[in-house]
Amino acid sequence: MTAAVDAVEALRAAGATVSTAESLTGGLVCATLVSVPGASAVVRGGVVAYAPELKTTLLGVDAALIAERGTVDAAVAAAMAVGTRDRAGATYGLSTTGVAGPDPSEGKPAGTVHIGLAGPDGVVTRLLDLAGDRDQIRTGTVDAVLSLLVARLGEESRTARG
Repeated sequence: MTAAVDAVEALRAAGATVSTAESLTGGLVCATLVSVPGASAVVRGGVVAYAPELKTTLLGVDAALIAERGTVDAAVAAAMAVGTRDRAGATYGLSTTGVAGPDPSEGKPAGTVHIGLAGPDGVVTRLLDLAGDRDQIRTGTVDAVLSLLVARLGEESRTARG
């Protein structure tokens, strides 16, 4: 919850908004953000795109990319983040895609997760290798993507003041 409070406060301070595109977290990133009082000022919305075709139809991820690489991929995370940001008219888009387990998926073990952030200064992705059960992997993903947002907002704030 601390990462969510920090994210909402940082977004408010920056006058920025966020939207989410979630696969393995199933809406948990957006739900965590909106659990913070005052989140309505900064959260535009979220898309849960669990099925590969929804990543394409709802978020604009290239179907050929998914066919070539699968959904557990950094480029897919990047495209999801851009898709949600653009469709929601948000300053930042966050994305999560990966394997929560308990079984492997697309030849990748549980705990393999890609997170993405699309913002004014471009798109970044991170590969996470998380341990634990399904719930621990999902909550670890939420913490990681929100921490990435807070770090990015801090960097941009320092650059703007610099």
